[in-house]
Amino acid sequence: MRFLYTLSCVLVLVHLCGTNKTFGFVCPPTVPGQGAALPHNPSPIFPADNWWNHNIQSAPVDPNSPTYINFIANGGPRRLHPDFGGEVSPGSTDIYGMPYAMVQSGQPLQAVTFQYWDESDGVDYTTGQGFPFYPIPSAAMTQAHWVEGGAPATVDQRSTSDRHVLIIDCDHEHLYELYSVYYNSSQGMWYAGSGAFFDLNTNDRRPEGWTSADAAGLAIFPGLVRYDEVYDPSVTDISHAFRVTVRATNGYVYPASHRAGSTTNAPPLGTRLRLKALVNGVDPVTRTNDPNMRKIFRAMQRYGLIVADNGSDMYITGTFDTRWDNDLLNPAFALFTASDFDVIQLGWHPGPSGPPALSSVSVHPSTITGGHSVTGTVSLTAPAPVGGVSVALGGAPSAINVPASVVVPATQSSASFAISTTPVGTTTVGSISASYHGVVQSTAVTVTPPALTSLRISPSTVVGGTTVTGTVTLSAPAPAGGALATLQSAKPAMATPPASVTIPAGTTSTTFAITTVKPGKNTTVTFTASYAGISKTASLTVQRR
Repeated sequence: MRFLYTLSCVLVLVHLCGTNKTFGFVCPPTVPGQGAALPHNPSPIFPADNWWNHNIQSAPVDPNSPTYINFIANGGPRRLHPDFGGEVSPGSTDIYGMPYAMVQSGQPLQAVTFQYWDESDGVDYTTGQGFPFYPIPSAAMTQAHWVEGGAPATVDQRSTSDRHVLIIDCDHEHLYELYSVYYNSSQGMWYAGSGAFFDLNTNDRRPEGWTSADAAGLAIFPGLVRYDEVYDPSVTDISHAFRVTVRATNGYVYPASHRAGSTTNAPPLGTRLRLKALVNGVDPVTRTNDPNMRKIFRAMQRYGLIVADNGSDMYITGTFDTRWDNDLLNPAFALFTASDFDVIQLGWHPGPSGPPALSSVSVHPSTITGGHSVTGTVSLTAPAPVGGVSVALGGAPSAINVPASVVVPATQSSASFAISTTPVGTTTVGSISASYHGVVQSTAVTVTPPALTSLRISPSTVVGGTTVTGTVTLSAPAPAGGALATLQSAKPAMATPPASVTIPAGTTSTTFAITTVKPGKNTTVTFTASYAGISKTASLTVQRR
């Protein structure tokens, strides 16, 4: 993916349910399984009305379509290219396309340290640290072909290449995706640029301005060309759009939520390209005689391509699979150029007939430490008309504060707003409500007390008989009445703190005095501070002289 520059490797995880309400496949006999077959089911990934699954045949062409197509063509016929295949050479580590695997719900969850933690899921937003959230197979650390490009995750290629892994958990319908993944074996830690979570039973978008594991803020897995769809004779219609890259972009439009450039005349992320029904009076799909290749290109006429990242122009993304025949794929794709496509109306989606209605209100993340802020999003069933739509907001209890309303701009179907919270002494569950034209939607928000983040002693070495200073620090301001932290000394006869200390309301730290006595020999004393179920320790060395 790309932010405002070229990004590198990505780890993508798909976490799907045993009941398979959305995608409809079952676990293979052995899990984790690499490149497991996906039994066909006519139901799509994500709900049928998700943006990946919209039939765009009747969508209007954007007035600036020629400008965008000319930019992509870049002065010549820019031919399509399949960005997928098998091994670079038989038995090689290097591969083409994005590999995927299957795991089950018992797969241990891993914490990931993110570069862009404030736009990632699986993170404690008070500290910026990841917690166990992503079901990454341990084999991805050291074995080939789990990560796009082929090299295992312990090979650090973050600065040189894009790297993706797709993992399907057959016991839940959740999708996890990670960008720029690396496993540091000496530290025993996973690293990534960013991470995103999607519930495959919903059409929830990322908050406005947020990325995902892809530059556009979209899920990656639903847009791949998959071997099982192309070569399953019972699949007559591949019923979803494909992921495509272009060399540069300019802003973003629905369904994207994130920008990755501002190049003049370039299409925005989220742009949809549609293969023309006729070129010079002839159906372009008939340029190839192969019925399976025709299935891919027919999907481009019906569902199109979605610009999801900055990369090579007209590169169509698909899965790694040793069954692909690149001697067939490459010449078939090369029969088509950028000029065979139209850009449909930017931000288009079918929506219901009639005026827009309030569809949902969401909060991301839904759990926040009191005193911090989060982002809320209201969504409509269709784009707002000229003048926009004003949605009334409310929050309860008093620890949750929202603006009185938020305006969804004309032609947009969602808008974000800031939610502030006040410090609390105990976990408080509240709600955010939104209302428009008689429709009320609500969502739960949990406000938690501040966490104890550190205990420091300064200086850390003293001569006995000296008084030293301890400091306790919280992750957010203390609530009304202050935060009472208890203190203990492992050797109270040698170094004594008070039994407790109160961090004043509205502040994040306070100090206390520790008295020491002269020891018979140099002695190390450990102190413990505790608040709201969290304890931190620090040591002090008391010297004889």
